[in-house]
Amino acid sequence: MTEAATTTRPAEVTGTLTTMPLGRALNAGMRAALAADDHVLLMGEDIGRLGGVFRVTEGLQAEFGEQRVLDTPLAESGIIGTAIGLAMAGFRPVVEIQFDGFVFPGFDQITTQLAKLTNRSEGRLQMPVVIRIPYGGHIGAVEHHQESPEAYFTHTAGLRVVSPSTANDAYWMIQDAIASPDPVVFLEPKAKYWAKGEVDTASRAVPLHASRVVRRGTDVTLVGHGAMVTTLLQAAALAEGEGTSCEVVDLRSLSPIDYGPILDSVRRTGRMVYAQEAPGFTSVGSEVAATVMERAFYALEAPVLRVSGFDVPFPPAKLEGVYLPDADRILEAVDRVLAH
Repeated sequence: MTEAATTTRPAEVTGTLTTMPLGRALNAGMRAALAADDHVLLMGEDIGRLGGVFRVTEGLQAEFGEQRVLDTPLAESGIIGTAIGLAMAGFRPVVEIQFDGFVFPGFDQITTQLAKLTNRSEGRLQMPVVIRIPYGGHIGAVEHHQESPEAYFTHTAGLRVVSPSTANDAYWMIQDAIASPDPVVFLEPKAKYWAKGEVDTASRAVPLHASRVVRRGTDVTLVGHGAMVTTLLQAAALAEGEGTSCEVVDLRSLSPIDYGPILDSVRRTGRMVYAQEAPGFTSVGSEVAATVMERAFYALEAPVLRVSGFDVPFPPAKLEGVYLPDADRILEAVDRVLAH
């Protein structure tokens, strides 16, 4: 079994808001879902007594018992298949996959069974299964531990795919995903598990599938998802120092995509850059770029550009800084769209 990477930090309460790391916000969101509905179950490798590799489920088995927070064998296909059966029996399973690259033994179950059953039964069968996947780089690991497999799932009809970038979104989006009648692939940017943020436990900011403007600007629209949103905000701050005003949009939902805020922004700025850790070929960024050019072509002053991981297998840890997009690569793209 894999040893724990670290433990999540405790929450800090100030007034009506609570400050906590993103990983702890996920824990709190799942605790709320478990408390609200006895049909919610958590399943995964080492998620019970250990609390998961990243301690995201820490303490939940002790609080809700071994019948609702289940340690499973190391068998992803079996875990997903069991979750499908439990959903047919009326439960709401929440499955944890330890690392992004470990999901593929269960890929067939997800894409050819879980995603299809509601359509196959003409809507008579709901599949409220959440598959949590820590994904993305910046933890100094190797292939199968730092990858961004989102395009495999967004390409599959019947799946909802989302990724929070803040602690507040993590808290609310995991609860919304568990409440969904459809299967949700919940991609957690593992590099942000320890990033603290304010969580408003009284009310959610936006719905599960809404995209959101997180920084206003006038010259260029920067769009991304997950951990890349932090990098986009860093790039926007650096650009401001050079006299360029960048607007940043957090995609949040990768399937379906809420294009309203993106198109509104592009129609004002006339320029857009999409940044992602995943390889650029047939990626989420490719889809967003194509749609923006179809639906906002006459507002564009320059081609939409993508800044992505390279189209190669994820490299050894010492090269991740070369492979993963950073603020400098994003600013180089900003300069290119402004040159038109």
